[in-house]
Amino acid sequence: MTTTAPAATASRSARRFEAVRRVADAVLFEGYVLYPYRASAAKNRMRWQFGVLVPPAWAPEQGEHSLQRTEVLMEPRGAATLSLELRFLHAQRRTVQRARDDGTFEDVPELHLPDRVLVPWDEGTEERVELSVAVPELTEKEIVLPFVRPAHEDTEPVRDDRGRTLGRLVRRTEEAEGLLRLSAEELDGPYRVLKLTAVVENTSPWTPDGPAAREEALPRSLVAAHLLLGLTPGSFLSLTDPPEWARSAVAACANLHTWPVLAGEDGRADVVLSSPIILEDHPAIAPESAGEMYDATEIDEILALRTAALTDQEKREARGTDPRAAAVVDLAESLPPEVLERLHGAVRSLREPTGGPGPEEPAPDTLFTPDTPWWDPAGAAPEEPAPGRVLVDGTPVGPGSRVVLRPGLRRTDAQDLFLRGRAAHVEAVLHDVDGGVHLAVTVEGDPGADIRREQGRFLYFQPDEVTVAEEP
Repeated sequence: MTTTAPAATASRSARRFEAVRRVADAVLFEGYVLYPYRASAAKNRMRWQFGVLVPPAWAPEQGEHSLQRTEVLMEPRGAATLSLELRFLHAQRRTVQRARDDGTFEDVPELHLPDRVLVPWDEGTEERVELSVAVPELTEKEIVLPFVRPAHEDTEPVRDDRGRTLGRLVRRTEEAEGLLRLSAEELDGPYRVLKLTAVVENTSPWTPDGPAAREEALPRSLVAAHLLLGLTPGSFLSLTDPPEWARSAVAACANLHTWPVLAGEDGRADVVLSSPIILEDHPAIAPESAGEMYDATEIDEILALRTAALTDQEKREARGTDPRAAAVVDLAESLPPEVLERLHGAVRSLREPTGGPGPEEPAPDTLFTPDTPWWDPAGAAPEEPAPGRVLVDGTPVGPGSRVVLRPGLRRTDAQDLFLRGRAAHVEAVLHDVDGGVHLAVTVEGDPGADIRREQGRFLYFQPDEVTVAEEP
């Protein structure tokens, strides 16, 4: 559906979306297939934990949801146009069949080939729903865009190196239906700001015949659903770090099962990625990453080394599980030593020194150079020990203090957000080499607190993320 948006505007939005496509792809395939990349692995039997919009008739029974809502603030300029791209995976069930002597086929649990072992598996095909609309239209009425992805079935022959048919792969896709709703309202305030609301719903009429397993609902679900929003001309406001005058309006935004952040290069605010996983503004793929590993909280170096160390039989099973898993195996086997070295120990917090000598003067020994470590523990001044206490709202806090955890929106760890409002005990006050202060804490009532103390494995919060608790 395209309304009054000019072609040139739509083209500019498409280019901006391409600039954030790698990050959006990482969201789309987050946890798609996990190490050791085999369908037989226990953690690959529970598929797609993020951004799954299930049919409404199944959602209430299982505690999953059928819609997601994104609300963001935008400042359009002139005849602005909003471009939107909804992306999701449509699960298709792949079964494996072996050829019989009489020319018919039968379902089998696996089919062995020289380089892989083919097994049944649920694949994900990428789907997109695109929309471009003039911003004034959004303030006049709600824009509703229904969409359908029809059911279909196809087969792929499996042949040996001499062209003989050994079997076939049968892929069956169920119908998936959805609805996209868009609206905007102008807010009162010192500047012209609109609150944009984008709702994605699964409207599939499928009703389970009695108790249904999640595997029955998944083929009719919108999997890893997320939105790309682009504004031309104009900008969005950050929900995690808004300007002071917009904080109350940001607090009133109700986002359900989504986490919208500014996307693209730092300093730009014309694209938003509304994700089912928690991100920070302007997320980016590490430049050292040589390829997609698809594993949740992906750690390229560890995954590449472990994947390369799989046995030949395990690699055959991984290659037969999914084409993306096969690509990971091939990538791990092909990485040269210099690429692996690049994955190890990147530091992004260092900055070029400012001030000091002019361009013609040699740098003093105190500046960071390849021959000078950026921090030398042996050179730390022993007469300046790290203080053991820090002020929190004017009250000294240190080991033994009792605090209440108040993690802020800038936190990107969902586990920290779950601890909001919990009481904790400060175990240590730590100072990093950049001057930051961190409180090592154990949560009150945590049965593993003694083990954490013994092993020194604490939770860490900054002083502005806690308040002093009253003594019980």
